[in-house]
Amino acid sequence: MSPELTHDVVVVGGGAAGLSAAVALARSLRSVVVVDVGEPRNAPAGGAHNLLGREGIPPLELLAAGRREAEQYGAEIVRDRAVTARADGGGFTVGLAGGGTLRSRRLLLASGLVDELPDVPGVRELWGRSVLHCPYCHGWEVRGRRIGVLGAGPMSIHQTLLFRQLSEDVTFFPDRMPDPGAEAWEQLSALGVRVVEGSVQRLRIVADALRAVVLADGREIPVDALVVAPRFAARADLYEQLGGTLTDHPAGALIATGPMGSTEIPGVWAAGNAGDLSAMVSSAAGAGVGAAAAINADLVAEDAAAAVRARTSV
Repeated sequence: MSPELTHDVVVVGGGAAGLSAAVALARSLRSVVVVDVGEPRNAPAGGAHNLLGREGIPPLELLAAGRREAEQYGAEIVRDRAVTARADGGGFTVGLAGGGTLRSRRLLLASGLVDELPDVPGVRELWGRSVLHCPYCHGWEVRGRRIGVLGAGPMSIHQTLLFRQLSEDVTFFPDRMPDPGAEAWEQLSALGVRVVEGSVQRLRIVADALRAVVLADGREIPVDALVVAPRFAARADLYEQLGGTLTDHPAGALIATGPMGSTEIPGVWAAGNAGDLSAMVSSAAGAGVGAAAAINADLVAEDAAAAVRARTSV
């Protein structure tokens, strides 16, 4: 694609936030291009949940429908990875892994986040299926089953309480986490949560299904699902290249945003998990629409100011 062609908006990331933004922008007659490599975070999951009217839809099916909707309004979808970004004459130039470049007046970062998982053999293999972190995304699917929670920090106690709401058979593995304190232990005891001390060595997987947590001393504790607490790291290389600074969060690092996704860099917005580590599909989509509305309003104001200048210069 020619670098001389300037779009109104380049959207980096084609998940729920990016595609929702593209639809809203294209419906406002903005020229918008979405850059997406096609590696959605929730691809391993069987369904997207808490999504009104599309409850349980497979994530890849949802995104395929979103791409069709964006394209029907005139948005472009570029299957590539955005690897560089720089401010350029009042706009932005985005470099692609495939060698092309895109120019735009505004930039929306909807690039999501990376789940940095515990270094326990078996966790990555079952991630998004029987290794989970969010009770609202996956809790119903494991209700009433044998649920283990791998200790990592204070958030792990909170996770245990949330999943105890869904099952009476919950086992907490403190592993190497710091002592959470007497109040936490009392809560777990009062709720009948089993606590198994010892270092977690690996997960036992049979026929692609989780069967047990294996401890360093050889003990095997049967579980059907394991809850972990990843570190969430926003995909923010482009933001940092533009001079932005990430904000630390107890669960990871993110792009700090103001109203409707504005960032500290003029002309740059963020939506979805890049700016909200806890955003689910529905809230990410809503954030994308909100950011799109703000971007369109910003462009409208710029266009109006330019029209006034042109009129008065005649």
